[in-house]
Amino acid sequence: MPRYEYRCKACGDTFELTRPMAESSAPATCPDGHTDTVKLLSTVAMTGSAAPSAAPRPSGGGGGCCGGGCCG
Repeated sequence: MPRYEYRCKACGDTFELTRPMAESSAPATCPDGHTDTVKLLSTVAMTGSAAPSAAPRPSGGGGGCCGGGCCG
């Protein structure tokens, strides 16, 4: 079941609730009992190598696509 983060407007507390997706926008009560809360936008943390790998570039006087000076 997903976890959702909420902030209480009355006391400023931020808290999480585990609830079904169908109830993600339903009113939530903060741990202090206040009902004036808003659901926060969550970010998903992904780990791993999502960045494109940097291929080594040829050095020297090569002309890019064909290795000569034909590409400008």
